[in-house]
Amino acid sequence: MAEIFRKRLRKNIVLFKLSLHFVNKSDTCTIDSVYIVRMRWAGHVARMGEERGVYGVLVGKPEGERPLGRPRRRWVDNITMDLQEVGCGYMDWIGLAQDRNRWWTLVSAVKKLWVP
Repeated sequence: MAEIFRKRLRKNIVLFKLSLHFVNKSDTCTIDSVYIVRMRWAGHVARMGEERGVYGVLVGKPEGERPLGRPRRRWVDNITMDLQEVGCGYMDWIGLAQDRNRWWTLVSAVKKLWVP
C-alpha cells in the first residue's frame, strides 16, 4: 500500500513540476511545449541510469489490473510516439540521450518543427 502511495506521489510531483513550467505562458503553443518539456525530461532521466527510481517511472509498466479499454501508456511509449510524429521513431532514443549534445540537437530540431 505504501509503495502505491509513493508511486502516485512521485507521478503527481512530476506533473506539478511540468505545470509550473507553463505558468504565465500563452496557450497558443501549450500542447507543443508539453512535447518539448516531456522530451527534455526523458533525456534527463535516461541519463540517470536504471538504478534510480524515476527511471522506473519512465520505462516501467503500469502495475495492477487494467481497466477495460486501451492499455495504459508508459512514458516511453509517449516519447516514442512523439518521435514518430517527426519521423525519428525508429531510433534508440534512450541510447541517443546518453550523449547530451546529440540529444539536445534532436530536441532543438523537434522544437523547430513544433513551436512556431
